[in-house]
Amino acid sequence: MDKRCPECGDKIIGRSDKKFCSDACRNAHNNALNKDSKQLVRNINNRLRKNYRILEALNTQDKTKVRKSTLDKHGFNFQFFTGQYVTKAGTVYYYVYDQGYLPLENDWYLLVRTDIQL
Repeated sequence: MDKRCPECGDKIIGRSDKKFCSDACRNAHNNALNKDSKQLVRNINNRLRKNYRILEALNTQDKTKVRKSTLDKHGFNFQFFTGQYVTKAGTVYYYVYDQGYLPLENDWYLLVRTDIQL
């Protein structure tokens, strides 16, 4: 019985458990299977990367106060962050990796940087 490649239909030659005729067909098949989710992940990662760069550029001294309008002007999107830290008093810091921000009164934000040990 001849086994056929699920990507191109060519005859598979080689090991009995081989599923594709070549690495190119295997890669093409797996890329097609994961295309939708990869695009979503790519878009989210790009948004997180942009937010991170904005925080990093504005927070030059590890603790800086800026207006919301400044963040908006640079294109910061408040919907994308990687984590939250809630203090005992209930204050919520939002983080994009090691760069964080705390909403203050009158459209001010405190930008902070935290050392993360991996």
